[in-house]
Order: sequence, then C-alpha cells, then structure tokens
Amino acid sequence: MSTLDIETLKAHLSDHKWRMKNLYYIRDKKGNKVKFKPNATQLYMIEHLWFMNIIVKARQLGLTTFFTIFYLDQVLWSENKVAGIIAHREEDMKRIFRDKILFAIKHLHPWLKELVGEPTVQTASELVFQNGGNIFVSMSTRGGTPNFLHISEYGYICAHDPAKAEEILQGAINSVDAGQMVSIESTAEGRTGHFYRLLMIAENKRKAGKALTSLDFKSFFFPWWMDPLYSLSDNIPVLVTDEMRDYFKLMENQHKIKLTKGQQSWYIKKKETTGEGMYEQFPTIIEECFMVQIKGAYYANEMGKVYEEKRIGYFPVDDKYEVNVAWDLGFNDHNVLVYYQEIGEEIRFVNFYQNSNYGLEHYVNHIKETGYRIGKNILPHDVAVHDITIGISREQFLWDLGLKNIYKMEKTGFMTGIEKTRSIFKRFRFNEATTEKLYNALHAYRRGYNKKMGVEMDTPLKDGNDHPSDAVRMLALDYTERSFNVWGEENTDIQSTSFFG
Repeated sequence: MSTLDIETLKAHLSDHKWRMKNLYYIRDKKGNKVKFKPNATQLYMIEHLWFMNIIVKARQLGLTTFFTIFYLDQVLWSENKVAGIIAHREEDMKRIFRDKILFAIKHLHPWLKELVGEPTVQTASELVFQNGGNIFVSMSTRGGTPNFLHISEYGYICAHDPAKAEEILQGAINSVDAGQMVSIESTAEGRTGHFYRLLMIAENKRKAGKALTSLDFKSFFFPWWMDPLYSLSDNIPVLVTDEMRDYFKLMENQHKIKLTKGQQSWYIKKKETTGEGMYEQFPTIIEECFMVQIKGAYYANEMGKVYEEKRIGYFPVDDKYEVNVAWDLGFNDHNVLVYYQEIGEEIRFVNFYQNSNYGLEHYVNHIKETGYRIGKNILPHDVAVHDITIGISREQFLWDLGLKNIYKMEKTGFMTGIEKTRSIFKRFRFNEATTEKLYNALHAYRRGYNKKMGVEMDTPLKDGNDHPSDAVRMLALDYTERSFNVWGEENTDIQSTSFFG
C-alpha cells in the first residue's frame, strides 16, 4: 500500500502532474503490481500535450498505458468528465480495462478510494463514478461526446479494417468538440488510410511552423533510440556488417543521429529477428515508419525499392518531351488521369488527377488546361463499349470532344498486367509535389481479404487505391521495353541472332 500520508495527498491533489507520478499502480507484463512511473516518452507527453494529438512511434513505449492513466486521472478529479479508449483488438480492450483502469482504482490510497467512492455503474468495460465521471474501453465508436478520447493502433485499424477506421473517424474523432482532447497513437502500417493522412497534415504544419487551432492535430514521433532501454550494455562483440555500418553513417551524417555502440548492437541483434519489420516496429526516422510492406500488397517489394533508392523527389515536366496520359474509367466512379513522360530509361510520373461524378468532358478539359504537349492517351479496352447514356462508345465520345492519339489496350488477364507493371517498376520516378496520391495508392494496392475464411482473395481490395493502380497497369501494358546504354540513351544498334549465334 502507498506510504503517502494524507497531508501530502491533500497538498498535491490539485496538481495533475504530481498525481500522475505518485498515485497510481498498474499490472506489468509479468503480472506484478508496480507503481506507474512515467518514462522519458511519457514525461515528454505530459509537458507537450495538445488538444488533438497524433503519435507515430516505436513499439513498447507505453503510450496507451500513459493515456489510459492520464484520462482516468482527469475523470477522477474533475466533475462530469467522460473518457473513452478505443482498442484495436478484443484482448487489448479487456486487458486495458482490467490491468490498467480497474487495477489502478483497486490500489488507490485508502483515503483516496473513500474520497472517490464506489462506482455507481460498473460493467465489463465501463465505470461511472459518483462525481459524474465516466471512463470506458471499446473496440469501436459509441454514442455521446467524450471529453477525452484515445485511439490505440489506429494505423493497424486503417490498414486492416478501413470500414471500421472510417466509423471511428466519423463517429468518434469527429464527435469530440473543440477544446476537448483526442490522442491517436500507432506504429505505422504503410501509407494508407486516415492515420497516415492525418499524421502527414500535422507533420506538414509542424515543419512549416504554423500555429495550431484547438481542432488541429499536433504530431509526435518517438523513435526507438529515444528509449534508454533499447541498448545492449554487455561487452559481447556484435558483428557490424558493411550494410549496417553504412546505415549508421547515413543516420549520423544526414539525420544527425549518432548512436552509441550499445544502441548499434541492440539494433543489429533486433534486426536479426525482426528483419524488414524494423522499419515499422522500431523506426529510426519518421520516413521509415511508412516503408513498411503491407500484407497482400501487389507492389510491396517494388515500392520498397522506390523508397530506398529515393525515386520520389523533384521530377517536374520536361518541356522537351511529350506527356502521355494513362486513364482509368469508371461509371459514376473515380476516374483517374496519370500524367507521365518517357525520358531515356525512366518513366517519370509528373502529375495526377482523380475525381468522380463528372462527365468525360471534365477530364478532357483537365488535360487541355494543363498546357502539356500531349502524346498518347492510353485507355482500357472497355472504352470501346457502347454507352447507353450517350448513345455511342466512350471512345467515339472522347474523340468528338477533341481527345486524339487514343491507344486502346487489349483485354488481358489481371495478373498479366500486374507482372508487366512489376517488370518496369525499376524505371518509375515520382514527382513528389504532384503525385503523392499516386505513389501512396501503389504502395497500398493489395488483395482483398475474406474475413470469414481468413484468406486473401484473388481480386484487389476496392478501397480507392485500385483506380490509380489500374491506370498505371494500362501504362505498363502499352509500354515497349527497350534497351539503353550506360548513359541512359536508347540503344539503336541493330542486333540479330541465329541458331548458330
């Protein structure tokens, strides 16, 4: 039992920072009762909290524990406050309620327990206190407008259950009024979904030094090397490969992150078991968080190379070359225009546009308004299908609108197009400022998943990433592979072979 005397409690009870450091006990991973003592990451959060907080981090930094105890503290020592925690799995929901909330209440100082009183309502996932305070844990949204809302592993939810992620965004996050508090924390699960989008908006504002309103998210990044526990203290030598040595030099020279020998040894040994999952589980810089390969992604390896080789950057339109347009067409659906140039051995994506519920003339006008010198317009085979709404084929309609150089792709097997795209991925370059939605879509493009059977499907997930990816597949089907010399110039030498060599 706590040794704090009542006079000390009375003297400090109005100080929430003191309360967080002195009042609460939790159950640790081994099942032991331990006093909640904020670690370096948690102490940083206490000092830098905002109304809206979004956090990407390494594993096992205790942020869900921190926010659970922090929100419980706010509910206990305020009037009529409501706090909610959304967990991504049922076992986590039960564990948070049992091992953190109930455990902390049970082991309060006796004088404090008497002051708080017995809960007026207690269920398997909710407590209501005599001061009108309410704290609950759930796996999705619920009615009401909480004063405090924490969402754990939102990146995982966005990647694996987009419908649930949308429900949380619209039904929970958007239900919190201005001036209240939201905290979203997660390891990364690729460049997809609301977690990535919200984090990037917040990151861009942070980098630009913009002042935040109470409805703007403040971004936080906690890499593995900020935790002193992530270091080996023994003197057993660890082999540093050339690859690891180059990586540590890059972190020091380019990102000013100088790691100790103990930290380097820890990273090397951890990577032996975690592999490429280090980027997701233990990122060194924030960019690594989103290099993670998404399960079932068609272009996981290819996009990994794009990030590693820094093929997303400054690739603007070169006026010396024509701009081609690869299309994806839909009926009252997302129509996509992918603008690209073939320059030497490179395929440079220079612009991207998508919209919905507009007629084809809207997209033709967009092409005209770019001012580009247009080369080919590459469209899927079904552009030749007769459209009853316009009385002619869409190919003819586009031609009548002034769209020339229409290249209609033949119908091919889906995986044939995927493999053709993979084969030319090494040529892809992306203009970062204008094609972010395109390369994020290619990164997230993946197979559908049958939850009931627990298996991946043979068809892509219809989550919006399929439309840009289908347009790039049209590009690949049209592309003619050529050979280039060491200077990147097309090799036009006539070569012939025969049976006799």
